[in-house]
Amino acid sequence: MLAFKVVLLDEADYVSPNGQAALRGVMETYHASARFILTCNYPNRIIPALHSRCQGFHIERVDITEFTARVATVLVTENVEFELETLDTYVRATYPDLRKCLNVCQMNSTSGYLVAPHGDEGGVKEWKAEVVQLFKAGKIREARTLVCQSARPEEMEDVMRWAYDNLDLWSNTDEGQDAAILIIRQALVNIPLCADQEINLSAMMCELAALQKQ
Repeated sequence: MLAFKVVLLDEADYVSPNGQAALRGVMETYHASARFILTCNYPNRIIPALHSRCQGFHIERVDITEFTARVATVLVTENVEFELETLDTYVRATYPDLRKCLNVCQMNSTSGYLVAPHGDEGGVKEWKAEVVQLFKAGKIREARTLVCQSARPEEMEDVMRWAYDNLDLWSNTDEGQDAAILIIRQALVNIPLCADQEINLSAMMCELAALQKQ
């Protein structure tokens, strides 16, 4: 029996359309001796020709409550003391990336206590965590400025997904959160249309910040 070679292409959604088209030919050429596994965060970026040649499996993200519980369990196991409010800040900044959350918590708990991001106790700077803190404190302008200064052009979609995952930062009402979704959706639509992504992001943050004043 012929043993198949297995080719794993991680984050295949970052391969260019031309590269994916070339991959289609490779998959057809070696279909008798190889199997290809493609992983991605954005399935819509995979061209239809590859979709039709693959069996799709969608892995649901872990619930944020379970995510928080897992991080808390690790901290307790490692004898790290923490305040729930500080842990919530890191969770909001990194969810659903558990590995990143644990890494950030580790960097900010060298003294055996989980300190606030970039706090007076010597915490390591993590800009999303700082933004969450600023919004919680009602420092809207400072938070908006920090987002626009820190986010790189290639991070825009991830930042907007982060904004969507934290709807309660923008409004405590169902109507306000619905409005926030529409604002974030429009900013995503504008990504390929706007020449300056910082302006697009800044406009989104201005609109989201305005919801807090309503």
